[in-house]
Amino acid sequence: MKIRTRLSLLFTLITAIILLLFATAIYYSAAKDREKEFYSLLKKEAYTKANLFFDADITQKTLQDIYKNNRKILNEVEVAIYDTRSNLLYHDAVDIDMVKETPEMLQSIHEKGEISFYQGDWQVIGVRYPFQNEYYLITATAYDEYGYTKLNNLLNSSILIFILAILVIFFTGIYFSKKTFDPVRDMIKKAKIISASRLDLRLPLKDNKDELAELTNTFNEMLTRLENSFEAQKLFVSNTSHELRTPLTRLLTELELSEKKQLTNDEYASLIHNLTTDVQQLIRLSNSLLDLARANYDRSKITFKTVRIDEILLDARHQVQKLNPQYKVNICFDMETEDDSDISIEGNEYLLQVAFANLFENGCKFSDNLQSQVVITNKEKKIQLTFSDSGIGISEKDLKKIFDPFFRGDNKYFTEGNGIGLSLTKKIIEIHNGSITAQSELNHGTTFIIELPI
Repeated sequence: MKIRTRLSLLFTLITAIILLLFATAIYYSAAKDREKEFYSLLKKEAYTKANLFFDADITQKTLQDIYKNNRKILNEVEVAIYDTRSNLLYHDAVDIDMVKETPEMLQSIHEKGEISFYQGDWQVIGVRYPFQNEYYLITATAYDEYGYTKLNNLLNSSILIFILAILVIFFTGIYFSKKTFDPVRDMIKKAKIISASRLDLRLPLKDNKDELAELTNTFNEMLTRLENSFEAQKLFVSNTSHELRTPLTRLLTELELSEKKQLTNDEYASLIHNLTTDVQQLIRLSNSLLDLARANYDRSKITFKTVRIDEILLDARHQVQKLNPQYKVNICFDMETEDDSDISIEGNEYLLQVAFANLFENGCKFSDNLQSQVVITNKEKKIQLTFSDSGIGISEKDLKKIFDPFFRGDNKYFTEGNGIGLSLTKKIIEIHNGSITAQSELNHGTTFIIELPI
């Protein structure tokens, strides 16, 4: 069942319940009013007949004839008069006698002064009537045909109006739900056209600031993220294949040459050296790709714990200098603290070490003196790390793209690399809710500033 049909049915059901309760309340109120008014009428008729019997010079036979004649054309009130000893003084029609008065009933009238009840569909009222220092007991009964007819008409009208109202509400709900969900249907049609090859398409966004507009905007933002992800994936695969092809091609070429001719010992030594260099390059590339993949994991799946930044920096320096003994890395503190919490963060030790090692290695390999340094400071509940070198620097146009995966600027001719390090570093810092910015000037070195929340 479609949502619009379900909503229409639900709305109709809720409305039907409300209308039913409303109609029931009206009918119940009308029935109570009819009952109350008819009891009042019976009481008036009882007093009227008593006045005629006791005060007026009218015989019993005349009163009984009036009752029997009126009873043929309308529901005349049947009245009976008793004394307090339960002796019948007058009755409109003993042969009919709808009430069947008993001594207990008359005693109840005498004690309470007034009682009312139903005899089948007939309403009965009993009252105590004072006359010449004596009390008399009067019962009056009649069938309220006019009142019941009005109630029955009210019930029939209510049922008819209820059915018509439910039908109108249901079809009106169908119409308005269709109008309401037309934009959703348009969204569905547009969404069916969008595929992996057409991620540039977007759903039309209207000026309305309702939930559908919010849904459309959210969907378009998701498509933008998917498009960027697909583009990044294609770029990643393309650049990875290119980076892998170069050392693999060199390996294959050198092996094929060595297979076709006999080499001297020196030539074999040179070949092994070249092969070792290419394999090392492949290892570095594969490690960088693995680290980049790890850094793209969902943050919730990465293990975090409290770590000291200075200890991670020392481990990163050790890692860089182990592979490149000629590199010099200086770690400086521009702060005084005896509290470990001032230099600790919630982070992943391995990923942070990879990020810091990348910055140390870049600073050293692009500097003539093979030297890099980092300064640690506190800044507004954040740890600030300033990595700097005095190397060849980065041009202004390249500075805007240095964090793009596989991007290598004009300095690619200075030393080898694969363009993954800085993009990986930026991703790791973002995972730790930090930020990284770069400043550089050609031939005057480069500075990277990282801020991480304590």
